[in-house]
Amino acid sequence: MFPELNNLLNTTPDRTEQGTLTLLCDAKTDGSFLVHHFLSFYLKANCKVCFVALIQSFSHYNIVGQKLGVSLSTARERGQLVFLEGLKSSIDIFFQTQEEPHPLQFFREANGGNLQSLYEFVRDALKPRDSEETMWRYPVLLVDNLSVLLSLGVGAVTVLDFIQYCRAAVCCELKGNIVALVHDSGDAEDEENDILLNGLSHQSHLILRAEGLATGFCKDVHGQLRILWRRPLQPTAQRDRSLTYQYKIQDKNVFFFAKGMSPAVL
Repeated sequence: MFPELNNLLNTTPDRTEQGTLTLLCDAKTDGSFLVHHFLSFYLKANCKVCFVALIQSFSHYNIVGQKLGVSLSTARERGQLVFLEGLKSSIDIFFQTQEEPHPLQFFREANGGNLQSLYEFVRDALKPRDSEETMWRYPVLLVDNLSVLLSLGVGAVTVLDFIQYCRAAVCCELKGNIVALVHDSGDAEDEENDILLNGLSHQSHLILRAEGLATGFCKDVHGQLRILWRRPLQPTAQRDRSLTYQYKIQDKNVFFFAKGMSPAVL
């Protein structure tokens, strides 16, 4: 995890909120560093994590995790991490012979199908078991990333239904958290992407939006991060609070600074 980002969010692995949905969004840049942060953060917080990884392989996340001080292999062996490797599963599903539904069963269904089997996988993965009752603090669902489902033919409304069911099971029933990444294509004609982003934004308690610089590539400033806290139940004046920082990504850390205050500029 990245300590500076924890400072900006005013949180630590020992002191976290429960029952929240965090939306990660990237536009004209790669926001995967946010996924790696929250994965290592919740593992260090001793939470039970179900990671639906639709972008990269397990070995990729494990290598980055080791740089951030966590071992995904160890977490998976001890039952703390349930990892669904989308790249591998998408191939296996076409050769499966068992009668039980696959978490990515929609691959084999017409018109994108539905995500019921994926939801059931998440629910079963995070369902508390007697042997784990005192081992983990609370469950967490992490998805990287939901935009892949759109590109595979699943409708935005279907994805929103999936998240709504997961919120009911993970956030409301189990008092856990959900973190999901969505890519903003920036295409005004991409209605499905807009529906997904807008729908998730209205449900989210925290939105982190990584954006590329309007001026283009810079070796000393890699992008800017907009942080929006949303509290729907609070009075309007206190409901939303936002901050914007620029950042530079290094091998094992990310440095944040106020806009225009990069050491390279000064």
